[in-house]
Amino acid sequence: MVSLRPGGVYTKAQLQKELESLATCGMFEKVDMEGKTNPDGTIGITISFTESTWQSADKFRCINVGLMQQSKPIEMDPDMTDKEKLEYYRSQEKDYRRRIEKARPCLLPTQVHREILQMLREQGKVSARLLQKIRDRVQKWYHDEGYACAQVVNFGNLNTKEVVCEVVEGDITQLVIQYQDKLGNVVEGNTQLPVVKRELPKQLRQGQVFNIEAGKQALRNINSLALFSNIEVNPRPDEKNEGGIVVEIKLKELEPKSAEVSTEWSIVPGRGGRPTLASFQPGGTVSFEHRNIKGLNRSILGSITTSNFFSAQDDLSFKLEYVHPYLDGVYNPRNRTLRGSCFNSRKLSPVFTGGPGVDEVPPIWVDRAGMKANITENFTRQSKFTYGIVMEEITTRDESSHISSNGQRVLPSGGISADGPPTTLSGTGIDRVAFLQANITRDNTKFVNGAVVGDRNVFQVDQGLGIGSKFPLFNRHQLTLTRFIQLKEVEEGAGKPPPPVLVLNGHYGGCVGDLPSYDAFTLGGPYSVRGYNMGELGAARNILELGAEIRVPVRNTHVYAFAEHGNDLGTSKDVKGNPTEVYRRMGHGSSYGVGVKLGFSSS
Repeated sequence: MVSLRPGGVYTKAQLQKELESLATCGMFEKVDMEGKTNPDGTIGITISFTESTWQSADKFRCINVGLMQQSKPIEMDPDMTDKEKLEYYRSQEKDYRRRIEKARPCLLPTQVHREILQMLREQGKVSARLLQKIRDRVQKWYHDEGYACAQVVNFGNLNTKEVVCEVVEGDITQLVIQYQDKLGNVVEGNTQLPVVKRELPKQLRQGQVFNIEAGKQALRNINSLALFSNIEVNPRPDEKNEGGIVVEIKLKELEPKSAEVSTEWSIVPGRGGRPTLASFQPGGTVSFEHRNIKGLNRSILGSITTSNFFSAQDDLSFKLEYVHPYLDGVYNPRNRTLRGSCFNSRKLSPVFTGGPGVDEVPPIWVDRAGMKANITENFTRQSKFTYGIVMEEITTRDESSHISSNGQRVLPSGGISADGPPTTLSGTGIDRVAFLQANITRDNTKFVNGAVVGDRNVFQVDQGLGIGSKFPLFNRHQLTLTRFIQLKEVEEGAGKPPPPVLVLNGHYGGCVGDLPSYDAFTLGGPYSVRGYNMGELGAARNILELGAEIRVPVRNTHVYAFAEHGNDLGTSKDVKGNPTEVYRRMGHGSSYGVGVKLGFSSS
């Protein structure tokens, strides 16, 4: 409590102020300060005091006196009679009782109350030193729990059986949202305020007690909007309301429009093996984005990708998407987002792949062009429900980009035969289809020092409507269950090691009704059974995949061991043309291995 330090230089006024501060703090009955000049010219100061004591107490109460006028002791006239003094004390007691009744209960938990009661019982008489210990314990709990603005301001009822601890907890009296330009000047922002306010946790609203964790949560939530280049959440004392806190949120908006071009060049030999100008094939991606339309976080995104801009029609893929959040209104707590897109993509089909040891099978490319519209309802930050409709045209092509109605096989003579399994439902190499799609994700995973822990379940279903080539009716469904099991309790915090984790994963996929080969479930690959190429184990109507992996942290990385199995459940033969048998695949397989992952994801 003494602020004077050895070696310091102090004026007489400063020493007088220190003495007054100690004498009026309520902890001492008497405080004396004596100075003595040392031979070297310095002054030695001795502070002597008599510690204040009060009668023993067996009760403890903690009250929140934030936003209340702080009690100030009224000087008692020394010429009062005994009767007047008695009236004075009764009046003071009555006023304080009224103050206690007006105050709100504090957040201090029962466990800390019990600890303090134990301290009162052990100590006997209430002393200034005991009150200091109680203050330290109360403030430690508040600060450990993130209530950084809380402080003990007074102790009351000291000559009764109950000690009253007065705490200013840091009540939020005002929330201020400011938009700033690049130089930090306050400007009128484009983003509508309700868009920002709906991202704020309840603990950061007016009338709540300020908590650092709520401030961090607000930072993460606002950052997830992807509308701002800089976000600050700062608490400051409210000058108009004693004990109140003003929360300032300062935001710098990103440019609403952006475009990006990334290119790559493939050099192919020309005449004589030397590259010429005509042999330079520029490829790449052109993307653009118009975000935060009307200040409501609506956006239009587009991208075009090709490996050769000179002959873009060969493999041009594009996507144009419109995103409309707050479908039910920005003031409605229901969180639904509408997305509409048109697309054209090309991917290599893993259905037409050879089994282990089989010579390379001529590839089949699957082009998809169409439109998609869906609504996503977010239940939490990670759990959501998506439902919508998809209409698309699927074209299967060989490596020369010609339409291919059947898979190809390499003959013993080295020639290629195009009498493999049919690639489409219609048998022409082109299918048109419309279907409903729904996906529900339940995800309660979290990061523990960088390691993922928790459960994640995903269920998806596609329902054919009988619209399109050969009027396809089908029900395609998938269920994925993943468990990240923490094997050891660890202390959480920055720089602390992550726990070892056991990952268990199960995936079932099935289809009832019409099933074109390009939509068959495949086995093998990095997201199926590791150690095999995509589709190397088979293509089937129903599949089951099981896997287990253990991750053990080692310094700044982790080592892992895994075992996985995939099985077609005997349904490979139910895919048209049985591509699993034609391309000599087993229809099931297992793998296991160990490895080291470089780096660790951060929370």
